[in-house]
This record gives sequence, structure tokens and C-alpha cells, in this order.
Amino acid sequence: MNQHGIVYKTAAEKQTRFNIFKNNVEYIESFNSAGTKPYKLALNQFADQTVEEFKSSRNATTTKPFKYENVKDVPATMDWRTKGAVTPVKDQGQCGSCWAFSAIGATEGINQLSTGKLVSLSEQELVDCDTKSVDQGCNGGEMENAFEFIIGNHGITSEANYPYQGTDGTCNSQKESSHIARITGYQKVPANSEEALLKAVANQPISVSVDAGDGSFMFYSSGVFSGDCGTNLDHGVTAVGEKGYIRMLRDIEAKEGLCGIAMDSSFPTV
Repeated sequence: MNQHGIVYKTAAEKQTRFNIFKNNVEYIESFNSAGTKPYKLALNQFADQTVEEFKSSRNATTTKPFKYENVKDVPATMDWRTKGAVTPVKDQGQCGSCWAFSAIGATEGINQLSTGKLVSLSEQELVDCDTKSVDQGCNGGEMENAFEFIIGNHGITSEANYPYQGTDGTCNSQKESSHIARITGYQKVPANSEEALLKAVANQPISVSVDAGDGSFMFYSSGVFSGDCGTNLDHGVTAVGEKGYIRMLRDIEAKEGLCGIAMDSSFPTV
């Protein structure tokens, strides 16, 4: 609990989680003692979950169909800012934390849609605390891993409680334990399908990856962007609709979408 900042609401929940934890400890020790496999197991932030809970919380698209597959009547335009699901523009500064901003933006959106409250959530918590996988603060990360961290951590705190610094810091477990929003899983949008991405964005803000290496992307100001960009995905952003902060041309010939926007996108679920 101390190591991963986990807080249980009741004594009964704590006892239940402790029993699951003990079973997992026994399984790990038995597995490692047997020595029949060329790898080892160890306790981690998921040790208070059953295998069934872990599988369910990952919400893998290999076992669950795309949530918005059967969506029809997609509106001609959508702007989640006007619907109160997008916080004001944030600046990541000179820190390579775009992955955190992308994931947080999508989480803020689904949290508002499920609770009716728009709360600015903490990118800095992800930068400081989500460092056990490929997510390495200002050195980059992946949005889906950020979702997994929020799920495994049983929530994320607010920007007000854990403000953004734009630098790598030490995880503040006290601030981290004050959860203000939760997600239960996430799904990937089917790759290389602008139609699937359109359906998803019509229903909630979506975390997407793009190739932002083109100079015209860097200095974009207005209009519908149709720059000469490739598919070297190097930036994470949140898609909030057809009239967002950069308007990107859709329905292009390439299945990857402009700047590869349809290649790698995902969204949290509650």
C-alpha cells in the first residue's frame, strides 16, 4: 500500500485485497521455486487483484469488440470544448511528456461525461510516478501505459493537488493517493481506419498519436491542416472533434490518415 500509494475505502475491502494479495504471493513464490520456466515473477502494483480483475481492467480489444463499432448517425461536426469536456489549453514546456497530456486529456473527457464535472487532472503525477514501464517522464512514454497506470493506481489526482512542473520529479505518494477521477479500462481504436476514429471521437475525447515533425505542423495557426507529414508517430495529443485546436484534414487517400492520426489511438472507459 505504501509503495504504490493504494488506499482502501473500508476495512472489509482491505481484508479482501489482503487475502487476494496473500494468494498471489503464494503463487509467485511457488512459481519461482519450481524453476521450470526461463523467467521469474515478482510482486507489483497489481498484486491485490485477481487474474480475472486484471484481465477485465485491461479491456483488451482482442477480447472485447470495439465499443463504437455499431455507431450510426455520426454528427457532421463535434467539438467537445463546447460540451464542457475539455479543460483549457495546457503547455508541456520543454518536457517530453506529450504522452501524459494526451492520456490525461482523454481521461478528463470521460470523467466529465460520466460525472458531469470537468476537473483538470495531473499530468505531473504521471511524469513523476508512472516510471515502471516504458513511461519515463520527460523522456517519453505511451498513452496506453498511462491508462494502465491510472487503472492499477485506482485513480488519478487533480492538477490543483499535484501541479505541473515540466521536469522529472520524485513521486509524491501523499499527493498521488488523493484520487479525484477513476477509469476502469481502455480500448484501442481499430488501426488505420478514419471511420473508426470518427465514431470514437463523436462519443468522447480520444488519445491519438501523430507525426508532428513537419515545420508547418509546428507553426500551425488556423485553417484545415493538410501539411506534408509522414507516419513517424512522435507526438501524443487528444482529439476533441472536428473543430479542435488544430483542424486536420480527414478522409484522405492514405489509410493511416493525415500525419498517421488513424494509426494508434485509444480511449479510457469507466
